[in-house]
Amino acid sequence: MAYTEDYDVLIIGSGAAGLSAAITLASEHKVLVLAKGAISDGSTAWAQGGIAAVLEPGDTFDSHIEDTMVAGAGLNRRETVEFVVENAPQSIDRLIQYGVPFNREGDDDLHLTREGGHSHRRIVHVDDATGWAVQEALERAANANPNITMVPDMVAVDLILDRHLEQPTGEQRVWGCYALNRQTGRVEAITAPATILATGGAGRTYLFSTSPRGATGDGIAMAWRAGARVSNMEMMQFHPTCLYNLEVKNFLITEAVRGEGGHLLIPAKEKGQPGYRFMGDFDDRMELAPRDVVARAIDHEIKRLGLDYVHLDISHKPPEFVKGHFPTIYEKLMGLGIDITQEPIPVVPAQHYTCGGVLIDLKGRTDLPGLYAAGEVSESGLHGANRLASNSLLECFVFGDAAANDILENWNDMSTPPKVQPWDESRVTDSDEEVVVQHNWREIRRFMWDYVGIVRTTKRLERANNRVKLLASEVEDYYGNFRVTADLIELRNLVEVAGLIVRSALDRKESRGLHFTSDYPDLLDVAQDTLLEP
Repeated sequence: MAYTEDYDVLIIGSGAAGLSAAITLASEHKVLVLAKGAISDGSTAWAQGGIAAVLEPGDTFDSHIEDTMVAGAGLNRRETVEFVVENAPQSIDRLIQYGVPFNREGDDDLHLTREGGHSHRRIVHVDDATGWAVQEALERAANANPNITMVPDMVAVDLILDRHLEQPTGEQRVWGCYALNRQTGRVEAITAPATILATGGAGRTYLFSTSPRGATGDGIAMAWRAGARVSNMEMMQFHPTCLYNLEVKNFLITEAVRGEGGHLLIPAKEKGQPGYRFMGDFDDRMELAPRDVVARAIDHEIKRLGLDYVHLDISHKPPEFVKGHFPTIYEKLMGLGIDITQEPIPVVPAQHYTCGGVLIDLKGRTDLPGLYAAGEVSESGLHGANRLASNSLLECFVFGDAAANDILENWNDMSTPPKVQPWDESRVTDSDEEVVVQHNWREIRRFMWDYVGIVRTTKRLERANNRVKLLASEVEDYYGNFRVTADLIELRNLVEVAGLIVRSALDRKESRGLHFTSDYPDLLDVAQDTLLEP
């Protein structure tokens, strides 16, 4: 099946940003949404916490803006923060219209919880599985709209540029993308006057990550290869509390556990004895400090004491309170033999969110005409040097809508896609060395974790840079000789994004927010973005 001529807008990614944009656009245009795997496989469905918005009496936009700026260590663009925060309440209203069953107090008031870095209760949520509820509601709305077509198992390879046209025009813009159809094994050219990247982040660049399997930085890598700038790629957020379990990988323990009174403890030497509550040694806000502070504190104590994990304990709260607020976590951990109403949870930090990405403006526009980006793939200026909890889903709705509205407003200026050259496989063969792909995937994730993790040094970053260059050469040679597969496409993107992260980290000669380097522990007087140009 080919999807080459009948759609006005191509959206790559089927999470909160992509579907929000699709629903807005579908009022006037035919939209094609591509998913790399299943429609629901992206990061949105994994989000446990909630969505931040000023809804509590006494809370203000200024307060939410200030909390975001403080968490972002001054690297945020204030106009972006104001834009997102001021649009948050209407985003919540829209989600309610789509049928998201947010928790309530009584019959009317939304239940608001508090998370680290927030000065007020402003997190709306659906128990501890907000993302899944949002994903379901957006998919229902999209499925009900005849102007939206959602196609799973389409792996984007590269953006279509002027050089890919049968008759190049000289116009430097994006006309769609080439995508591998996993059902047929063929690469198809998909064209549209406008393309939106909503591909998520690059979490799987790291060995330990709470991100889903498909978070391999595809949109960032494709946009970079096409000529778009990227920004602040060194700002990789590590969630402080991922379940430590040798059998169950990457299960996140939501920020809200600390927001509702959970304590971080150094495990006691004797079972049944209370552990030491250590966060007071690092920050007056204790467990409610921003994520970068908490993650570094846990990392410090684990390394200092030679621990495998620390404890997160909420068992001092009434059992019904714990089960009522965290039913998903309670059931999951009970299945692993951990009763969180009676005992602490073993936790370690893990990569959690890509704060940098493809540079966009307030309308979601990238450097390349015809190409927009929204959500974790982008660097809008909202998060700065550290994402404030529960601002990420919010960014998806606000910028998905902003990109869609800009396309609607400027539709008459959009160009009709010219004819595109078909994908050329005349000089490649099927690979007989899949072990190369798997080995290099593992190697990237291992050295990125060891050398470009929570605490960095110049020497470790330089080692990582040398390995990235060697792998990039090897992967490009492999890519040029063998027919593309989903794994090879992802590996190529992982190498690209790993290089961007390392280059950005080497460029920043200070410690700010999520980027902490022992060689430059101080904060510079002026906050400046790390901007990379192709």
